[in-house]
Amino acid sequence: MRLFILFSFSALMLLEAYGFTDETDRKALLDFKSQVSEDRQDVLSSWNNSSPLCSWEGVTCGLNNKRVTRLELGGRQLRGVISPSIGNLSFLVSLNLSDNSIGGTIPHQVGNLFRLKYLNMNINNLGGELPVDLFNCSRLLALILFKNHLGGSVPSELGSLAKLETLRLGFNNLRGMLPASLGNLTSLMRVGLSVNEIEGGLPDDLAKLTRLVYLELGMNRFSGVFPPSIYNFSLLEHLNMFSNGFSGSLKPDFGNLLPNLRELFMGGNSFTGPIPTTLSNISNLQLLGIEYNKMVGSISSSFGKLRNLQHMGLHSNSLGSYSSGDLQFLKAFTNCTQLHILNVNTNMLGGDLPTSVTNLSTNLQQLNLGINFISGTIPYDIGNLISLQKLRLDDNLLTGPPPSSIGKLSRLVLLNLTSNRMSGEIPSSIGNITRLEQIYLSNNSFEGTLPPTLGQCKYLLYLSIGSNKLNGAIPQEIMQIQSLVHLNLSDNSLTGSLPKYIKPLERLCTLSVAHNKLSGQLPQVLGDCLSVENLYLQENFFDGDIPNIKGLMGAKRLDFSNNNLSGSIPGYFANFSSLEYLNLSINNFEGKVPTEGKFQNATAVTVFGNKDLCGGIKELKLKPCIIVQAQPMETSHFSLWKKVSIGVSVGIALLLMVFMAYISLRWFRKRKKNQQTNNPTSSRLEVFHENISYVYLRNATDGFSSRNLIGSGSFGTVFKALLPTENKVVAVKVLNLRRRGAMKSFMTECESLKNIRHRNLVKLLTACSSIDFQGNDFRALIYEFMPNGSLDMWLHPEEVEEIRRPSRALTLFERLNIAIDVISVLEHIHVYCHEPIAHCDLKPSNVLLNDDLTAHVGDFGIAQLLMKFDKESLFNQLSSAGIRGTIGYAAPEYGMGGQPSIYGDVYSFGVLLLEMFTGKQPTNELFGGNVTLRSYTKLALPEKVLEIADNSILNSCPRVSFPLDECLTLILELGFRCCEESPMNRLATSEARKELISIREIFFIARRTGRR
Repeated sequence: MRLFILFSFSALMLLEAYGFTDETDRKALLDFKSQVSEDRQDVLSSWNNSSPLCSWEGVTCGLNNKRVTRLELGGRQLRGVISPSIGNLSFLVSLNLSDNSIGGTIPHQVGNLFRLKYLNMNINNLGGELPVDLFNCSRLLALILFKNHLGGSVPSELGSLAKLETLRLGFNNLRGMLPASLGNLTSLMRVGLSVNEIEGGLPDDLAKLTRLVYLELGMNRFSGVFPPSIYNFSLLEHLNMFSNGFSGSLKPDFGNLLPNLRELFMGGNSFTGPIPTTLSNISNLQLLGIEYNKMVGSISSSFGKLRNLQHMGLHSNSLGSYSSGDLQFLKAFTNCTQLHILNVNTNMLGGDLPTSVTNLSTNLQQLNLGINFISGTIPYDIGNLISLQKLRLDDNLLTGPPPSSIGKLSRLVLLNLTSNRMSGEIPSSIGNITRLEQIYLSNNSFEGTLPPTLGQCKYLLYLSIGSNKLNGAIPQEIMQIQSLVHLNLSDNSLTGSLPKYIKPLERLCTLSVAHNKLSGQLPQVLGDCLSVENLYLQENFFDGDIPNIKGLMGAKRLDFSNNNLSGSIPGYFANFSSLEYLNLSINNFEGKVPTEGKFQNATAVTVFGNKDLCGGIKELKLKPCIIVQAQPMETSHFSLWKKVSIGVSVGIALLLMVFMAYISLRWFRKRKKNQQTNNPTSSRLEVFHENISYVYLRNATDGFSSRNLIGSGSFGTVFKALLPTENKVVAVKVLNLRRRGAMKSFMTECESLKNIRHRNLVKLLTACSSIDFQGNDFRALIYEFMPNGSLDMWLHPEEVEEIRRPSRALTLFERLNIAIDVISVLEHIHVYCHEPIAHCDLKPSNVLLNDDLTAHVGDFGIAQLLMKFDKESLFNQLSSAGIRGTIGYAAPEYGMGGQPSIYGDVYSFGVLLLEMFTGKQPTNELFGGNVTLRSYTKLALPEKVLEIADNSILNSCPRVSFPLDECLTLILELGFRCCEESPMNRLATSEARKELISIREIFFIARRTGRR
């Protein structure tokens, strides 16, 4: 015993001699404190020499030796860096510094903590690479470092931590490939690597991790087929692979190999093939997400066996076949009583919406069937879904009005029925849903008046009911919803004045009542809506002065055009620093146009069509302002004589004009009568077109002046014109009747456009069938004016004269929207018209852009009305009409005498799509012989996609923000499939439109998250 005591005493003396005592721990912690920011050191105020070490905040000591074994400082809002002295806490078992703001790097001295089992530094600002010394801590059970700024690759030395059970490195900047040595960590149960830049496939050695129950790989750059090693994780309960580059199909026995899954997230990849029906064998599955992939086939009714299913996300795939059986799964899903979210939007689901949808779980919170091909009406008992918070049925083929029972959905916060074929009145019962925050009913055929009960929705943020057939006044109750941020009532037939009681709308950012029949003066309280950024009042009958709205300093887009407004232009507009667009055209404004501030930019301010305006910068081309000086008294008699002389001259001139008009009128009526006898089509033309004369158009275009020249085409020339009687700017296409086929083109365009309506078609307003001053026949078509010109101007600005050249390039997102607009028109004329119509000449110069860059397709001069057909019979027919369309855009079968067809339009659209995103015309000098724009694109996909892309896209979309190369590859591959050589192999317009919308959603999500 004495010997033992002596030995112990000697050992203690030795430890003290080398400094391994609690004093070492005290010094190490005080060093740690010294590196904490001074403003946060009060959290560690108990760390001082006057109090026992083991009583310090967050410190736990061992029972025997009083050495520090646990340091728990999570959530203390500490700042600063980690002192290297932390490595001297040699008895430390657990180190928790999570949820602070600690920066710097992880000191390599942490590798000295050989007793350490738990290391948690998540949610900090730590940078640098993972120190290799860290992996000397061979007893580690948990390594938790997620949500930092760690970089570099995952070290292969990590494989030495044989006892590790939890590894969480997500939300960092790790890159490179995963090392195969991770397969040595056979004790691992939880792995989190999401939101990094890790690439490549999963090593096959990971198949040895058979104890894994939690695996997070989402939002990285992993690629290759579904990793075979994962099929070995039979105990897996949570698998997240969202937003990577995985591809290929899933094993049919997927559900049998991973029978314990509870949560499966595989969205945002490129998986193909059908959804394995064996997924329905995973009895405990609660969350299933396979959205944003390329899955095909049907949605199996066997999923109805998943009684624990809470979330089903299958949107943005190619599921369904446009047929009536596509929605049968809804009946089976009535057995899923725990279902909270069902999202199958953006697929190819067809058929009538079944009544079984009303029998889904009363726990259902979100139902999204939007962007499909679902027809029929909304079942009356939709009100049974009492827990529903979001209902999306937008972009379908639904008809009829919404049932009044929709008012029973008292928890609903979002209702989206946009872009259907719904009609009838908007049910007043919607006002019973007082929790509603977003209502979207645009692009339908709703009629009647706006229900005042909408004013009961006191939490409403977004109300969009544009492009319908609504009439009557705007209810004052709507304009008093204080929470409104966005209000769109445009493109209806609303009458009356803009309600004056809008002062409470202090959060309103966008107000659009454009294209209605509103009248009266604009209310003064409009100036109190201080948050307004976008104000669209164009094409109404508002009169009087612009009220004082100088408080709207954040305004970006203001459009007062096409009204009867008068008075002077408010000078304070010049000081609106955020203003991007101000349109005051076609009104009755008078006086001097300011020249300072925003009025120095002619592309941002538009004032044409106000005859009494003067001054301004020279680019506005207004008359100079005349300074009127007082005349001396002695000149008064001379002035009176001058006025009398002018009056007499004007009177004589008027008499001569009346006489000439009488003679011309008699001669014109006689000629017109002869023409009607010889030309039976003229009488039909008059039924459709208003009678506009040659003289009227000549004056409106300033004598068809070159200053108003917009462009020219095969059969005529296009001028910009101001129609004085209507105070409206239009585009006038004057036909060159000496050109063979011009008259036929004129009649074809009238016939094609007189019965079709679509928001992305250039609107044909009227036509002119008259005689010029030489007695020659004159034909002209009058269209809606597109202020941003043609798509061709934007794609190839170097070929445009400087005065008309766009000031910037189109972004990737804008090009996507334009492509969707164009394909929407083709889908409409191919599928939804009474008789299909082939455009036959689709190209960038025939795609026109309005003031917000919405695309409108025009020039139907060689369009062809088609009879109902099948593919085989169509291509066995020949036409003697010769090649239709434009070289480079015309389908190859047209060059061999093929009959005009909708498949020819699809080919042209494919070429258009390739041109939009490569910036190269099909007639570029690069192409010739066997090399075409199509083959040039094919050779570059996918590896060299950024090399062939339009440079202006690359400049506007930095690669670090989202997967630019992947987006471009998807778009160009779609264009390539549209312009297949064989018409039989080309995509249908409906399918192309769905894919483009899906690509846009992927792009939008990637841009919003800022990650791939």
